[in-house]
Amino acid sequence: MAAPFARWRDVLDSPAVPREDWRETARLGGFPVPVHELVDDEARTLWFSGYVQTCLERDFQTLRTVENLADFRRLMRAACLRIGSLLNQTELGRDIGISQPQVHRFLNLMEASYLAIRLSAYSVNRTRRLVKAPKLYWCDTALALHLAGETEPRGAHPENLVVTDLLAWRDVQPRRPEILFWRTAAGQEVDFVIETGRRLLPIEVKAAARVLPADARGLEVSSTNTPT
Repeated sequence: MAAPFARWRDVLDSPAVPREDWRETARLGGFPVPVHELVDDEARTLWFSGYVQTCLERDFQTLRTVENLADFRRLMRAACLRIGSLLNQTELGRDIGISQPQVHRFLNLMEASYLAIRLSAYSVNRTRRLVKAPKLYWCDTALALHLAGETEPRGAHPENLVVTDLLAWRDVQPRRPEILFWRTAAGQEVDFVIETGRRLLPIEVKAAARVLPADARGLEVSSTNTPT
């Protein structure tokens, strides 16, 4: 691990951590126009509706990559309702009435179009990272809220904010680190792990007003179950 667990307790106990309204950040997202130019929710809703319409009816249709726009829309909505969850393509397809191969193809298209993010699970065996169930996130929290029909951010949205920042940071590093998550068969989990060479930095995201040492249990367990 990058640092002994005892050092993390100092962060948890510190009153000096700056406060920021993550909910407002999630509602606004990261697209420049909704953030800087649109002043109310109605205007932002119209902008996101136009963005989705452009993606579906112009870009994807021009490329002839989506044969059924209604199915694609339903899958985007279902994906945005599941951000931060383990991806189960069979279950996802069953819930919205399309086949698993179609879910797989549509998700590949969403990922290639920088809409969906599939985050791999950490494993010492790199081949296993390719076959273990990934976690699903979205390119922008405000767009995810719009597609899901949600008005209020929930617990998975701060995770989504963090992962998009981590991926943006990764992409400008000279030696691109891996951004992963850590999970045991028993369900103990750390939201994110940054792997640089043989060094690992675990990151746990909490939206609670008060963070307790118990909230870092996954970090503590991971420190004894991953290589140094």
